[in-house]
Amino acid sequence: MSIKAKVNLLGFLTVLFWAMAFPFSKITISHFDSNSVAILRCGIASIFLCLLGYKKIPLPKKQDIPKFFISGLFGFFLYLVFFNTGLQSLTSATSSIIIATTPIMTSVVSSFLYQEKIKWLGWLAIAIEFIGIIVLSLWNGSFSLNFGILWTLCAAAVFCIYNLYQRKLSALGYQSNEIVTYSMICGTILLLIFLPKGVSELVTAPPIQIFAIFSLGIFSSAIAYILWGKALAIAEKTSDVTNFMFLTPLLSTILGFLLLKEIPSIGTFIGGSMILIGLILFQFGK
Repeated sequence: MSIKAKVNLLGFLTVLFWAMAFPFSKITISHFDSNSVAILRCGIASIFLCLLGYKKIPLPKKQDIPKFFISGLFGFFLYLVFFNTGLQSLTSATSSIIIATTPIMTSVVSSFLYQEKIKWLGWLAIAIEFIGIIVLSLWNGSFSLNFGILWTLCAAAVFCIYNLYQRKLSALGYQSNEIVTYSMICGTILLLIFLPKGVSELVTAPPIQIFAIFSLGIFSSAIAYILWGKALAIAEKTSDVTNFMFLTPLLSTILGFLLLKEIPSIGTFIGGSMILIGLILFQFGK
C-alpha cells in the first residue's frame, strides 16, 4: 500500500471514530456534566493506551515533558472542555460544521509556518467542501446562533494548534503512538479537577451512558488519535490529513440515522455529495 493510500485510510477511519463522538456525546451529556464527560473520556483513553503500549512505549525525556503537557492542554483538556460545553446548546450537525473549520485553519496556518503551498484548485476544493457542510447543516434550519458556537469555534482553534504541534513533537524523534499516549496522559492529569464529580455521576449512570462513555474513550479518543497521529507523521502535507475532517458532518448524520433513528434529509445527500466532490478535487489541487 502506498503512503498516500495509507494516509487516506487512516484519515477516513479517524474521522469515522470522531463522527461517533457527536451522537455519543449528546447521549452522555444528558446524564453527565460536560466536564465530567471530558475527564472520564480522557481517563479511559489514557488507561487503554497504557495497557496497549505496556512494555512497548518508553518514558519521554524529562526535558520534553512540558511539551507534552502543552500538547495535552490543547488536544485534550481545552478541546474536550470547549467541545462538550458547546455541544450542550448545539445540535450535532451544528457542532460538526464548526469543528469542520479546523482543516481551513490548519491549512492556512501551515502555509505560513511550513510553507505548505496549496494550489488554487485545492482552495477551490476547500470552498466547495465548506459550502457542502453549510448545506448539510442549514437545510432544515438546524444552525442555531448562540454561545455554543463560540465555544465550539474555540474547540476547533485549539485542535488546529494540536495538529500543528504534532509535527514539532515528531521532529524530536517520537513516534505517533508515543505522542498520543504522553499527550493524553498529560491531558488527563490536567482534567483531574473534574474527577470527583465524574466518578459520582458514573456510579449512578445507566448502562447506555456507561457504554457511550467507554466508546468515547476507547474509539473516539484512544484509537482515533493513534490513527490521526500516524497519518500526520507519514503525510507529505498536514492538509492531506486534516482535509478528511470535512467528512465528519456527513458521517455524523449517517451515524445519527443508524443510532438515533434520525432520517436524513435531501440536504444530506446534496451537501454530502459536495463534500465528496471537494475531497476528490483536493487530491488534484496539491
